[in-house]
Amino acid sequence: MGFSLSHAILRAAAGAFILNSGVSKLKLDAERAEGLRDMTANAFPQAEQVPPEKFGKAVASGEIVLGAALLAPFVPTRLAALGLTAFSGGLLAVYAKTPGLTQDDGVRPTQAGTAMAKDVWLAAIGAALLVDRKRRPAKAKVEAAKAKAATVKAKAKAKAAQ
Repeated sequence: MGFSLSHAILRAAAGAFILNSGVSKLKLDAERAEGLRDMTANAFPQAEQVPPEKFGKAVASGEIVLGAALLAPFVPTRLAALGLTAFSGGLLAVYAKTPGLTQDDGVRPTQAGTAMAKDVWLAAIGAALLVDRKRRPAKAKVEAAKAKAATVKAKAKAKAAQ
């Protein structure tokens, strides 16, 4: 597991934002928890079956865990990116399915939907982290070339000895 500055920057930005959001939701009052649950139910009707306070605590816990995973350098980037992509996909589904947040085309935000439409940056970070392929460090390439050259040389030597 190598260090990538670009990954660290993306993970830190998203992780700090999500962790802060989760911590702030730990103290949701009943009314705000119900609003959060009901808005989520626009995209995921099963949410209506969960009591508002329990739903609020579950969302807060999930955001704290995801935010911490993004910030923790020992969590593999692909794993953290999968979590971020799934989470942001859920946010965008709620945005798209909640009446009044999008214009008639169903994509562009209304004034009320701008705050949620901005969550597209979380999806972009998740996707970028998922598709970015790690390059082999130069040292590893040199070592692989040396090993290959040694194998070729040993085979040539063995053939010459015959």
